[in-house]
Amino acid sequence: QVQLVESGGGLVQPGGSLRLSCAASGILFSIYDMGWYRQAPGKQRELVARITSGLTTNYVDSVKGRFTISRDNAKNTVYLQMNSLKPEDTAVYTCNAEWRGSSEIRSYWGQGTQVTVSS
Repeated sequence: QVQLVESGGGLVQPGGSLRLSCAASGILFSIYDMGWYRQAPGKQRELVARITSGLTTNYVDSVKGRFTISRDNAKNTVYLQMNSLKPEDTAVYTCNAEWRGSSEIRSYWGQGTQVTVSS
């Protein structure tokens, strides 16, 4: 049974920081590319950050320099460190795991965690 469980969301003031965690089970974590997505009310879901099995990282332009994605394969966990938070970062943040083989794709999603940036 595959599970991705996010934690660390909450309410924070503008300029503050949060660290999101996503703990995975039921997969060979080290071979999966991991990503954080977010969806704000009235907006499409967007990829915020990604870290591949080879440790390559990518970020959406709006969070570059503020967010950092990392992973700890020994703990089957991916993190998103969010600094200098802005109200426009408010969204539900969801963890994704993806493996692309030669003839198949496997993709899994967590349930999401709410991040609210407000004074």
